[in-house]
Amino acid sequence: MKIFGQVAAATALSVMGTFAQAADDVTLQLKWVTQAQFAGYYVALDKGFYDEEDLNVTIKPGGPDIAPTQVLAGGGADVTVDWMPSALAAREKGLPMVNIAQPFKSSGMMLTCRKDAGVETTADFPGKTLGVWFFGNEFPFLSWMSKLGIPTEGGADGVTVLKQGFNVDPILQGQAACVSTMTYNEYWQIIDAGLTADDLNVFKYEEQGVATLEDGLYVLEDKLADAAFEDKMVRFVRASMKGWKYAEANPDEAADIVLENDASGAQTEKHQRRMMGEVAKLTAGSNGALDPADYERTVAALLSGGSDPVITAAPEGAWTHVISDKALK
Repeated sequence: MKIFGQVAAATALSVMGTFAQAADDVTLQLKWVTQAQFAGYYVALDKGFYDEEDLNVTIKPGGPDIAPTQVLAGGGADVTVDWMPSALAAREKGLPMVNIAQPFKSSGMMLTCRKDAGVETTADFPGKTLGVWFFGNEFPFLSWMSKLGIPTEGGADGVTVLKQGFNVDPILQGQAACVSTMTYNEYWQIIDAGLTADDLNVFKYEEQGVATLEDGLYVLEDKLADAAFEDKMVRFVRASMKGWKYAEANPDEAADIVLENDASGAQTEKHQRRMMGEVAKLTAGSNGALDPADYERTVAALLSGGSDPVITAAPEGAWTHVISDKALK
């Protein structure tokens, strides 16, 4: 009986210890499918950086039918990866999203055009069909066209907007002169399909002065009033940025970790390693804290939408340094 009692007591202490050390759950919703665009989070998970912060992190891939803003609004995630135009538009419509960290310093968005479609400069856009992503991704494009003074309703003086799927078929099949691409993804799909860099002209949003912030981390504003939630986000951002910097320094290993987490099996080693190399250029220069100047540039671009701007007034309270300041100290 004495031995049984000792075993029972030890078991009870073990169970109590398990409860005492239970990690805090955090669910992250990605903007798109599992790929190197989100390598920092998968690296943080694989390398135990979240474990070190006593976090049990679940990463939910996105997809063509998943809107991060809706997932966040519905309580399906604690934090989401989204582009700032989408987040600010949602905020103005009543969903109080707040940027708590900004792992991406630069924009990877481009418009990629075929030279044989007669597009050499932006002056050649009128009269052409341009492929544009929607679901919140159209906002930077619309701001750019407004800046250029080019209508988006078609006609000889305007552009015809083709609602582009998340592929590059329109430019390959001659349905559009230009399509939306990212430096780390769709551009290379065009190259892999047989066109060469010499066949193309690319217009980087960064170089056009209309780049907006991409791939920030967002939460709902009211959640930040909860000290326990704030603490979780501090630890989450700290571990995530550790993952991002590891990914920058070890791009091939980071790409391999992404592949190990790709349940769909749709990604290839060649594509993910190439993508990680390009993504590292966009996260370089960021320690995770939002640069207010980048924020102001994004807001200015979104407000310059002519008669139909993305947002109608400068947002209030759309970002905070509270989380990143504590995470990075």
